[in-house]
Amino acid sequence: MGTFQIDFGDSAKPDRIIGIDLGTTNSLAAFMDLTGPAIIPTAEGGRIVPSIVSLLENGSIVAGEPARARLTTHPGTTLYSTKRFMDQAATGLPLGGRTITPPEAGAHILLALKNNAEAFFGEEVTKAVVTVPAYFNDAQRQATKDAGRIAGLDILRLVNEPTAAALAYGLDKRKQGTIAVYDFGGGTFDISILKLQDGIFEVLATNGDTHLGGDDIDQLLVAIALEDMGGHCENPERLRQAIIAAKEQLSFQLTATIEVDGYQRAIDREQFNHLINPIVERTVGPCVQCLKDAKLTAQDIDEVVLVGGSTRIPLVRGTVEHLFRAKPHTELNPDEVVALGAAVQAGILSGEVKDTLLLDVTPLSLGIETMGGVVSKLIHRNSTIPASETEQFTTAVDGQKNVLIHVLQGEREIVKDCRSLARFELKDIDPVSAGLARIEVKFLIDANGILNVSAKDLRTGKEQSVEVKPSYGLTDEQVEAMILSSLVNAEADIRERQVREARVEADRIIAALESAKLNEAWANLPADDKQAIHLAHNELLLAYHSDDHRLIHTYMEKLDKASLTLAENMMNTAVRGALKGTKI
Repeated sequence: MGTFQIDFGDSAKPDRIIGIDLGTTNSLAAFMDLTGPAIIPTAEGGRIVPSIVSLLENGSIVAGEPARARLTTHPGTTLYSTKRFMDQAATGLPLGGRTITPPEAGAHILLALKNNAEAFFGEEVTKAVVTVPAYFNDAQRQATKDAGRIAGLDILRLVNEPTAAALAYGLDKRKQGTIAVYDFGGGTFDISILKLQDGIFEVLATNGDTHLGGDDIDQLLVAIALEDMGGHCENPERLRQAIIAAKEQLSFQLTATIEVDGYQRAIDREQFNHLINPIVERTVGPCVQCLKDAKLTAQDIDEVVLVGGSTRIPLVRGTVEHLFRAKPHTELNPDEVVALGAAVQAGILSGEVKDTLLLDVTPLSLGIETMGGVVSKLIHRNSTIPASETEQFTTAVDGQKNVLIHVLQGEREIVKDCRSLARFELKDIDPVSAGLARIEVKFLIDANGILNVSAKDLRTGKEQSVEVKPSYGLTDEQVEAMILSSLVNAEADIRERQVREARVEADRIIAALESAKLNEAWANLPADDKQAIHLAHNELLLAYHSDDHRLIHTYMEKLDKASLTLAENMMNTAVRGALKGTKI
């Protein structure tokens, strides 16, 4: 494995690496100062950069506070919450008369944070640690890295947001423990259960609701105020700001007054709690499910960390304490805790955090081959070791009994461009229909750089594993060449991956159609419907070998629409068969 060690001598100073929380609603940047992690102020003198971008009349794009100010005046040329679409990196989001991809939108927000940091330090900043949700997949993580590249930032490490929050509280200093990170932000709710063993965090389970947050509380109070005002308000934004101010006051005092444009309403904490209780209760279900997925009970939780501005609300804190049977950490600003944790990780990488003098990291990403000959990365380049990642996969063929696990190393997207480390077969799995099998693949790198890969059929319990040393036979020059190759070929690789994944999906649809033709529903289908299906099928076959994944998806959708009647007929046939001979 690669060894990350920096010897600066007596006079040289460490590389400047900042920590960034690229959030759905707001984003922040932080750094390590003499006393610990600290937030970098914004150009406006604040601490938070709204995750909003807006297209100006002259064609330029602004991000952060200037964009937020245009949200109500220029909604057609302003975008927010683009982080939600990071799994659709190639999708164009409409921004006025043009389109912008989610990584491009993220890049403008990162650039605003970069500019703030450079103004604060008086020097160029080109390196960062950026946080991402624990549930982000490989494509979403790559899209975040792409955003950094567009913004002129070298993202040295992506850190899971719950892990960053735990780092901010110094929980990595514990020898072991189980930590719940409850993240109730403006637009999303996430709950993560982390296992800590010898300073290494492993995400056991995640859950949440991407459409639940403090914004729901604001909208509820706005609706009540509008009802009081007869359904009309001259300045909705001023009303919303007045409501947010009252909500924040109720976190540290028993009463508050909503006052705007002649409208006035007093509200006390008891009323407030009664109104928002259904919203807060919606966070409990995902927490219970997360514990269940981690195979734990509330009594197994040693520490609870709160993240997100909505966790300042006393009702939220009380709910969390009651749920996990533990008093949550509230010492740090919940809006800033993830960014502060990113700064701690940045300090470790730069050498400013002195209690970690030697840091071993994976020099290249590690993953397995999936359908279409593409690579699914489990442990990413520059991950601290020991490291552990687990992911579930499924089968592609009905009745499949064996699964070949092909372990790969490298930064490229396609199997042929990566280094093959090992192959092994998981035999005698449950022969169910394609897509129903649950194969859990776990990568574990120990402190000596030994990689253990195991595959387990969760239905039968059958398990197989292999042990390899990824660094064997690789020189530093070869590692650098592999990384450089991935950068040079990044765009072409992503395009080829998208085409291959589209073809895999097309294969699934075509196979399903061939199977459907054996069903009596096909025989009873009107001739016009059959002709439409044949036409769409042939068009998909023609598009299949193109290098345009969008074209393949277009004809998949066309075939899907043409087959709607067939699908309905098959469902009806299945229902009739199930009810045959049944008395009701």
